[in-house]
Amino acid sequence: MRTSPFPAELTAAVDPGKLPGIIFSGWQSPSNIAFIKYWGKRPLQLPLYPSLSMTLQEAFTQTLVEATLHDGNPSPIMINNDPAHPFLGKLAPFLDWFTVKIPVLNQYSFRITTRNSFPHSTGIASSASGMSAFALCLLTIASEAVSLQLPNEHLMPMASFAARMGSGSACRSLFGGYTVWGETDLIPRSNDLEAIGITHVVHPSLTSLHDAILVISRQPKRLSSSKGHETMNRHPFAEARIEQARDHLTGILQAMKEGNLERVGSIAEAEALSLHALVMSAAGGAVLLEPATLTVMNRIREARSLGLPVFFTLDAGPNVHLLYPEENKSQVQRFIENELAPYCTDGLWIDDLCGAGPGRIEEVTRSPEFSS
Repeated sequence: MRTSPFPAELTAAVDPGKLPGIIFSGWQSPSNIAFIKYWGKRPLQLPLYPSLSMTLQEAFTQTLVEATLHDGNPSPIMINNDPAHPFLGKLAPFLDWFTVKIPVLNQYSFRITTRNSFPHSTGIASSASGMSAFALCLLTIASEAVSLQLPNEHLMPMASFAARMGSGSACRSLFGGYTVWGETDLIPRSNDLEAIGITHVVHPSLTSLHDAILVISRQPKRLSSSKGHETMNRHPFAEARIEQARDHLTGILQAMKEGNLERVGSIAEAEALSLHALVMSAAGGAVLLEPATLTVMNRIREARSLGLPVFFTLDAGPNVHLLYPEENKSQVQRFIENELAPYCTDGLWIDDLCGAGPGRIEEVTRSPEFSS
């Protein structure tokens, strides 16, 4: 198995005397919503089976990193000027892994400014957008330190490989449109180490698909993703789930090539229900759905039976992602406001859509976040 995609220039030892004293990097990276769910993993952050997701447009993380050359005594990592920021619990081990792979990063201290475009605990995977943005910042800092030019066609697969180690779903956020992570004979070059973009095989009608996120609850998740993945190690239905996910992947890929939204939506719904069935049937099973979640799902299905092209999916929480085509936007938004928003916390819902992927934040040194 390939252990690293990084070029020799990034993995070699360097003379600190030849390094820039300060480097700034900034990236905006999106979250994603999985249609084929990633649930369960092997050592080294490898998936049990392939997953498929849609990259979002409006749900993103912006991360700015200031890297300062140190004299052998690195300063504590700071996130938003807070040395005890809650995200450090995930970020610090990720940075440790990164500095082993790319030694030049050991020569720098880091000050990080980050923000999400979406409220916390709203059913949007902030670890996916956050870890992918941070991976991009570190890779561009390392490449600038050693004067290496990394075009996006090389940078994004490297960042996907790296982001996986911080959050499995983060590896899917490095590409626009639709992405697969995990080896499958259905997709050439697919592998367990990094995601790959598949939008080129998707019907154009699905590249403007909307995802309206209905915020049923803003309470923190009752089951962390890491704990949830662990339950698959002993789950009585693990083998059946793996077979089901592979069958669903075959079906959804064919439907996406054909532009068959009804088939895509039905598989996305089945995947969401399977995910929650796995959570509930695991040892010490948890119930992550709220009564309003069930009501909203039923209302969506009722509306579809009356001709409105709406479908749902869920992550491991109570909030509902409503999928619908661009041409029905005004009609669906009226349906949400009239029928579904009353079940949302404070009427909150967020309209998102299929997005273009990460983008670099230019002129980072002029940002007010780095002016102090």
